Amino acid sequence: MSDKMERRDFLKTSIAAAGAIGAAAGADEVLGAPAIDSSKSPVLGANDQVRVGLIGCGGQGNWDSGDFARLPDVKIVALCDVYEGSIQKTMLNPGLKLDPAKTPTYRDFRKLLEDKNIDAVIIATPDHWHALPMIEACQAGKDVYVEKPLALTIEEGRMMVDAARKYKRVVQVGTQQRSARHFQKAVEIVRSGKLGKISRVHTWNYDDEFPNGIGNPPDSEVPAGLDWDFYLGPAPKSPFNKNRFLENFRWFWDYSGGKITDWGTHLIDIVHWAMNVDAPLAVSASGGKYILQDNRETPDTLLATFDYPGFVMTYENRTTNSRPMDARWGYGILFYGTDATMFVDRGGFEIFPEMDGRKRDDIFTARTTAAKMSVQRGDPSHLDHVRNFIECMKSRQMPISDVEIGHRSTAAPHLGNIALRTGRKIKWDSAKEQIIGDPEASKLLGKAYRSPWKLS
Repeated sequence: MSDKMERRDFLKTSIAAAGAIGAAAGADEVLGAPAIDSSKSPVLGANDQVRVGLIGCGGQGNWDSGDFARLPDVKIVALCDVYEGSIQKTMLNPGLKLDPAKTPTYRDFRKLLEDKNIDAVIIATPDHWHALPMIEACQAGKDVYVEKPLALTIEEGRMMVDAARKYKRVVQVGTQQRSARHFQKAVEIVRSGKLGKISRVHTWNYDDEFPNGIGNPPDSEVPAGLDWDFYLGPAPKSPFNKNRFLENFRWFWDYSGGKITDWGTHLIDIVHWAMNVDAPLAVSASGGKYILQDNRETPDTLLATFDYPGFVMTYENRTTNSRPMDARWGYGILFYGTDATMFVDRGGFEIFPEMDGRKRDDIFTARTTAAKMSVQRGDPSHLDHVRNFIECMKSRQMPISDVEIGHRSTAAPHLGNIALRTGRKIKWDSAKEQIIGDPEASKLLGKAYRSPWKLS
């Protein structure tokens, strides 16, 4: 039987009954990663309760801490945020089962880290506030669950990895798609070669905010209960503007990197995993803010191209037209193989085999038939991701989204932004984490901190 027929047979008979790769016990095998320190006795016993502090009480922090609180061996014991309004909303979150009279609250994360009874922290702040709390948490002997994108810059990300290794901490990045069984199966299929040789992968996010986007609110007085200077932290000083605060922070370069770092990190992370790569060789990008009439700084239209050994990946984002290639697909990943194409998103995956000798009129029928026999629906992943982190705290094994993995999955989107902002193709030396032959672009690998904040 030919190799092509074996692949075709696999696609027709095996996909619908796809199994799961273990998200916890099998994590090392899936990732090919070593244990953090397999000879060291766990700090926590298998049945010990894990005491967790939350740094960043916005929407993401509430979602993260809510799933932590669902685990019987976890208790949320402290809250930290620079905005009193967010702390109060989180305190009243019924899923957290907090006692306002007994739960300490902090405006300064460093005060929370002084509590020696806290075993781990969740960092769900804006991106520019990921690195400092994470590094100081490691120094304080805490394990860390930190949201994606890992860091605001590539240099920050490397320092975060170094801190986790130096202080032997378990650090899980919030790229929870790695804990979804259907993503694990999709990765297994790509790596098996059953799709054929893959030379092209496409990732994208489409949505429509035309024409006003996030609007143009004027600068205004700082809301009561908000320490605006602390919110800005290491970022440049700026007047208060409500679009620079809470969920819209990600559209400003001082605090984030736009859609490609916000959502693209999730998608690129899966591509790295499936294609068994961890960094591009070169990156180019085109786009800009062409249409939206708001005060965001990041582009409303972006196309980035990433060169990897043996294949090309593209990431596309537009916020002015949400019409996808297929009416169902507003975001996702397409792996184009010589024998089949696979689409995957959080809802599941579908495989469309190539049809030998097909006529153009047969394409729609072939796709429809293939979809019916090759769909695996998505499954909850966030709770499993949190559970994996807690289990690894106790076993001292590498979590499924270890900080090194999260760093490399974040670095690629950052390189896309650097290519966009310089207008040049970026050549990347991943071993040295240096841009080759472009001193101007290299300056964007890091960012100066506003005094008195500094990384150490």
